[in-house]
Amino acid sequence: MLFSDLVLSRRLERAEGAACAQYAEARRRLFPSSNAGWIECAGAYAVFDGVDSPITQTFGLGLFAELTPASLDAIERFFLERGAPVLHEVSPLVGVSALDLLCTRNYRPIEISSVLYRTVEQPATEQPRDLSVRVIGPEEAAVWTDISARGWAQEHPELLDFLLQLGAISTAREQSLCFLAELDGRPGAAGVLCLHDGVALFAGSATIPELRHCGLHAALLRGRMRYAFDHGSDLAMMVAAPGSESQRNAERNGFRIAYTRTKWRLNP
Repeated sequence: MLFSDLVLSRRLERAEGAACAQYAEARRRLFPSSNAGWIECAGAYAVFDGVDSPITQTFGLGLFAELTPASLDAIERFFLERGAPVLHEVSPLVGVSALDLLCTRNYRPIEISSVLYRTVEQPATEQPRDLSVRVIGPEEAAVWTDISARGWAQEHPELLDFLLQLGAISTAREQSLCFLAELDGRPGAAGVLCLHDGVALFAGSATIPELRHCGLHAALLRGRMRYAFDHGSDLAMMVAAPGSESQRNAERNGFRIAYTRTKWRLNP
């Protein structure tokens, strides 16, 4: 049985941090002028993917080493020198002293998210005949990007610029696979699976509005779970807004909430 403890949080946060660091590396390879990159400081990954990118932040802050003013100084310089806001996605397993230090340094909470997990198992059911899920090749990046952007843009129009580059960068990212779900051969949902040290991160799942409630979301989840099982992962994770439809879908499919995470921003 898996317990929601420090050991689990370290595995989950490191998997997401590694996926985002690899995303920044892929962006730098494709767009050298972007200045994208990352550093490790006091066990945390600080990732810069662009000033407005949703993955420009730290991962694992305070989980792998004690959070100190000196380590925060170094991390803050990394972001501020690049003209980016200083953002930390922080697990509650860091303890009260780390959170108190953030408050002392004028950080404020701006977002919360549910981190969910479950063991990886072979799906018990096969895909319905009219649904199919597959890993795309680099030549299909434009199709995947179109489906992903259309699926996300309705609820998150502010991410459109980020989403339009998502396919090319995601297909170039190491240890990451892009999946496409189709209904009767028509692409309708897109998602990502990132693998790191036995952890399978289910990310970026989106369905175009006109094909929602047709089973594509569940098919995409089953397809990625089967791939994770076949490739030796033992732990699956997902991140969702608390109480959202995404969280409910995850819980319907056996995911449990490990903890509620808070994003902190340094006030200017």
